Amino acid sequence: MIKFKRLSAIIAAVCLIGASATAFVGCAEAEQTVTLRVCSWEEYIDLGGWEEDERLDIENPFTNEDSVFGKNSVVDDFTEWFYDEYGYKVKVEYSTFGTNEDLYNRLSLGDVYDLVCPSDYMMMKLLAEDAVEKYSESFFKGENNYYAQYVSPYIDDVFAQYGWTDYAACYMWGTTGLVYNPEMLKAVEDVATVNILLNEDYKRRITAKDNVRDSYFAALGIVNEEQLTDTAISAQTRSSLLNDTESGTIAKAEDVLKRIKENVYSFETDSGKADMVTGKVVANYQWSGDAVHIMDEADGDDTELWYSVPAECSNLWFDGWIMLKNGIDGNDQKREAAEAFVNFLSRPDNAVRNMYYIGYTSAIAGDTVYDYMEYNYAAEDDADETFEYDVSYFFGENSVITADAACFDIEENGEINRGRQLFAQYPPANVTSRSVVMLDFGDKLGEINQMWINVRCLDLLDISPVTAGVVIAIICAVAAAITLYVFRYKLFIKNKPRKGYTKIEN
Repeated sequence: MIKFKRLSAIIAAVCLIGASATAFVGCAEAEQTVTLRVCSWEEYIDLGGWEEDERLDIENPFTNEDSVFGKNSVVDDFTEWFYDEYGYKVKVEYSTFGTNEDLYNRLSLGDVYDLVCPSDYMMMKLLAEDAVEKYSESFFKGENNYYAQYVSPYIDDVFAQYGWTDYAACYMWGTTGLVYNPEMLKAVEDVATVNILLNEDYKRRITAKDNVRDSYFAALGIVNEEQLTDTAISAQTRSSLLNDTESGTIAKAEDVLKRIKENVYSFETDSGKADMVTGKVVANYQWSGDAVHIMDEADGDDTELWYSVPAECSNLWFDGWIMLKNGIDGNDQKREAAEAFVNFLSRPDNAVRNMYYIGYTSAIAGDTVYDYMEYNYAAEDDADETFEYDVSYFFGENSVITADAACFDIEENGEINRGRQLFAQYPPANVTSRSVVMLDFGDKLGEINQMWINVRCLDLLDISPVTAGVVIAIICAVAAAITLYVFRYKLFIKNKPRKGYTKIEN
């Protein structure tokens, strides 16, 4: 009997342990966490921490609040939303890069990410290398398909045109142009052309972009000025001219860029913003999103800056979210988390938060985004004159905002090629129609990079014999001075008495 009781106790204990283990495994499964590795541009997402006076008085149907407010970072809000929607946790490892090439180099060196946000040409490059994971059908279906519901039809059409729809989701987009101070111009027509980069009236008073793609694009605008300003030019011809990578064209661009280098204040990456606000330069060749940031900053200093899209060209650029094959690696939960991240960012209230935080233009339309545009740019009641600014191409039929006419330079034919923040964020159809997506350089990348090195670095072949002689003479003089100094120093040390001893002359 005693043995039976002991056996019963042992069996009961084993059953209890088994039940506990089963419960533990169940808890572990319920609390499972998927890690999502995301890499995007620096300062390209709302980090939260808004002050109360930054609260946007826009109805937010997604949170049932009467305002849009960034208390927490978008990433933190996503992790909470994801757990509520999907029943398991996600940990976002969010990192940033400075340039598309920086991102590509990291990938080449073995860094692994699940979701990245490169620009259009880098998306093309990664697609060509078969490195991109296709979005699942569920990404475009269901209650949480915010991207499919709210992406602008204009953006959707462009992505379909280039075959990106199944592989990329647009995040931000814009143009390139000239931020300028109208009070410092000799004539407003000077900023109507990219040739201002060569205009000696503004010598050392203009900045250009310190990257090969934007500068090469501007140079091709100058090289092909006559054809590009022909009103009969087709969109296909315009694109061909601005994506020409023939060796002869590269040589012409190099010559133009060397002349630009001699005329501009500098090639810059980020300093152009401060240079414009402080009045150090008259104009800055810039991306539209940074142009908005610059104009906002200048407004705070009671300086009114404008943005112009040159008649020859504008680079129509897009930054998009793509999943990488070696990151997702067949993991359904990683794919689900990555697609959910993109959709959460595409929810219109989050699109507004990101636009407010970084100044760029989201690919997302919808009533909430339109309300944000009106919140920022609708004409005040005391405006002297208003203008019906048509943004139907982006938001849909009959989308017209009544704006202050003083914020646009309206030409006789009704077209607008210069304006302030609204113009920069949502360029009119006459601007987008002549804007061009700059394609991947492909196998011409090495030749174009060498051209850029020739421009940015000292080219010894261009130095005159006289200049070379002067440089050599200076180097020789410096070397002789150093040699003489060393000789005298050694002689001094040799003859210097040691501490504690008195040198006795013989």
